[in-house]
Amino acid sequence: MRKPIHQLVTLLCFVLLTTAALPLARAASDGPAAWNPELMIKVNTIPAVRPSPDGKRVAFTVTEPVMTDDRSEYVTQIHLGNSDGSGSMQITFADKSSTDPQWSPDGSSIAFLSNRSGKNNIYLLRVGGGEAEQLTASKSAVSSFAWSPDGRSIAFAMRDPQSEAEEKAAKGKDDWRWIDENLKLNQLYVISLQKGADGKREPRKITTANFNVEEFDWSPDGTSLAFSHTRTPNANDWTTSDLSVVDVASGNTRTIAATGAAESDPLYSPDGKWIAFAMTDDPPRWATEASIYVIPAAGGKPKRVCQTPDDQPNPVGWLADGKRILFSEARGTGTQIYTADVSTGAVVGLAKETSVFSTISLNRSGKQIGITAQSPDTAVEAYVTGVDSFSPVKVSHVNSALPKLPLGRTEVIKWKSTDSLEVEGILTYPVNYQSGKRVPLLLIVHGGPAGVFSQNFIGSRGAYPVAAFAARGYAVLRVNPRGSSGYGVKFRRGNLKDWGGGDYRDLMAGVDRVIEMGVADSERLGVMGWSYGGFMTSWIITHTKRFKVASVGAGVTNLMSFNGTADIPSFVPDYFGAEFWDDIEAYRTHSAMFNVKAASTPTLIQHGEADDRVPISQGYELYNALKRQNVPVRMIVLPRQPHGPNEPRMILKVMQTNLEWFDKYLGGSSATAASR
Repeated sequence: MRKPIHQLVTLLCFVLLTTAALPLARAASDGPAAWNPELMIKVNTIPAVRPSPDGKRVAFTVTEPVMTDDRSEYVTQIHLGNSDGSGSMQITFADKSSTDPQWSPDGSSIAFLSNRSGKNNIYLLRVGGGEAEQLTASKSAVSSFAWSPDGRSIAFAMRDPQSEAEEKAAKGKDDWRWIDENLKLNQLYVISLQKGADGKREPRKITTANFNVEEFDWSPDGTSLAFSHTRTPNANDWTTSDLSVVDVASGNTRTIAATGAAESDPLYSPDGKWIAFAMTDDPPRWATEASIYVIPAAGGKPKRVCQTPDDQPNPVGWLADGKRILFSEARGTGTQIYTADVSTGAVVGLAKETSVFSTISLNRSGKQIGITAQSPDTAVEAYVTGVDSFSPVKVSHVNSALPKLPLGRTEVIKWKSTDSLEVEGILTYPVNYQSGKRVPLLLIVHGGPAGVFSQNFIGSRGAYPVAAFAARGYAVLRVNPRGSSGYGVKFRRGNLKDWGGGDYRDLMAGVDRVIEMGVADSERLGVMGWSYGGFMTSWIITHTKRFKVASVGAGVTNLMSFNGTADIPSFVPDYFGAEFWDDIEAYRTHSAMFNVKAASTPTLIQHGEADDRVPISQGYELYNALKRQNVPVRMIVLPRQPHGPNEPRMILKVMQTNLEWFDKYLGGSSATAASR
């Protein structure tokens, strides 16, 4: 239900690790000889892991692609297992997705969202058996929901539906609209599980103010809901987030936190006396700095609980003792799960080893955590663990059928940039790499710019198929330059007013380091990146000729035209400290399009046609400039795709065309050839 702050402030970060898997029914004898895009798209992902209130069972979701003659989409289903790792089974089977499973307070039922009726609605499934029952029948999609503490009702957020007049206009193709007017807002509703005299359940709208509801949480006594709200649902308005409390019975609403900062993720303490939340600095910056605060539920002055290592905490929930708050953060190339003591501010990390933890949830008792975990050579699975004895137990085996093919060895390396700043990166060697042999090197740049490369499973699908590259003889370097998350707010803000400056030098120093190690062939270098990574790739090909080939994914190529067409027009002015009409030189000097003369690197451009974040015009600008200078260039347009492609066939095509493009110009070899 909650949206961690870092997800809101890295709105240009595209990491193509969306949920997917094809059925792994192919026998080992006729399977692939090495990792390739067709295999990588079969790797399952797990969007949710939810332990039951008593901690004995766990519900988790698994997503796989459906690719038939007339379908290319992802479908998610709910699985149920025991917390000791036994008895896992699938419990939903509809053609459409079933997502966000949430246990009833007594653990007898699971409510979930499904679009099987056309719109996302809430369904109820009794764990003892039986068919799922539809609870809501909304014209608009339900976005999130939460059980009341007594289990008798459910609160949910839903966008305002179209009026009858608007529906009629749409059918008659008279559906013109004014920009930023008559916006449809998320509002809070409550529905009772008890049917009325007519045998129906009618939801009751409890918020009506002119704001957009985001995250929300029930008070322990079930009388109130604390919620965050923004001015509009537009991505650009995350900075306007405030906190309020609504009385469920009357609908009376009062504001509890409305500063110049952005407040979000409200969480009631077990005794109902406090509300914990995340609050940014004032004013909010897109390269954010945030802390966990608590405020009296009755109203009062917020108190900062602690400073966290990365200054970007994602609050998860209060622990059973009512004294500590669970949260997570990026920590270098991994993730750490922490507890923060509300009285002392002491922060304690739970995990002893570096790993990548995601989909972190806390059960209703506040004693057990559900997570997913993965590492470069281990695919993601679901786990549960106690809070005070962090020892994750694997409860899923959704990737156990993957063939045991060799993976390139992956390690974290560090180097000093030109100004002595220490920078970190993840280096993957070719499969069967022989020490001392120089091989082609591919540099991948992440988005954000406040994204971060973590030690994810390299066989997971993504725009840039690392395992497939390694199988074809490439070394792959993924760098976390200044501007990245995971290294503290000073590092994250190290590229303010300096895109293409220190971050560019960090990347080049990383490439130089791999050459110095005797791994990279300096004459066979390639570079690629999506979103801000696409910005950096376009910057690189217009500032150096050392790379023989490049791939730009949904790249920002012209800061001025980007800022005038993107859905986040506050983003670039915040990073550069001015609108383009006040400092046109900054926009010009930091845009690849104003440095594109004499560019010569063969370049592949990939862009979604429905991209609101980085509109496709950014790709066309670069394509036409390179083409008119007779630079080898191809541009693939992905129909219907937003900033991150979300259809299986489109994602597969992105991976395949990248592999083909780099093979063409760098002469990648098969794993067999690389091992000779």
